[in-house]
Amino acid sequence: MFDLLAETGYARMSMDAVARRARVGKAAVYRRWPSKQAMLVDVVGAVMRNNLPRVPDTGSLAGDVRGFLNVIVAQTADPRVRRIALDLLVESTRASDLAAALHGVVTEPRRAAGAEVLSRAIDRGELSPNLDRELGLDLLISPVLTRLFATADQVNETYLTQLTAAIVSGLKTLNLFHP
Repeated sequence: MFDLLAETGYARMSMDAVARRARVGKAAVYRRWPSKQAMLVDVVGAVMRNNLPRVPDTGSLAGDVRGFLNVIVAQTADPRVRRIALDLLVESTRASDLAAALHGVVTEPRRAAGAEVLSRAIDRGELSPNLDRELGLDLLISPVLTRLFATADQVNETYLTQLTAAIVSGLKTLNLFHP
C-alpha cells in the first residue's frame, strides 16, 4: 500500500487498487479498514512509529537538537516518504478530517519527541522553564522540514551544523522574552 500511495497519491489511490496490488479481494481490504482514510492513517501511523526512534540524551541542548534533526532527516531519506508527505500535506488542506487524523499519527509523535528535547534542556538549566514550548517546537521542527520538503537544496553536514547552532541560539533567545 505504501508503494502504491507513493506512486499514485492519496486522491487517485483506491481500495480496488490496494486489493489488486495485495492480490486479495476487495472485501479482505474492507474487513481490515473501513475506508481509504482509515487505511492511510493506519499505514502512515505504523511507518511513523517504526521510524521515530527515541532522540538520544547527549547531555547538551546542542547535542540533543542535532540528534533530533538527524532523526528527521533519517525519517525522510526514503524518496517515497517525501512524495507521500507532500501529497498528504496538500490533501489535508482539502479535508479537515484527514488533517486531524494525520495530526494524531504524524505531527503529535514528532512534537512529543521534540518536547522531550526541550524538557531535558530545561531540566539541565540550559533553557528557562518559562520557555514558550510551542514556539520552541516550531523552531526545532519547521526549518529542517521546510528545507527537506519545500526546496531542492541539500541537507548535508554543514547545513545541519549551522541549523543546529541557529536553533540553539533561537531557543536561548526565546528565554529572554519570558519572565
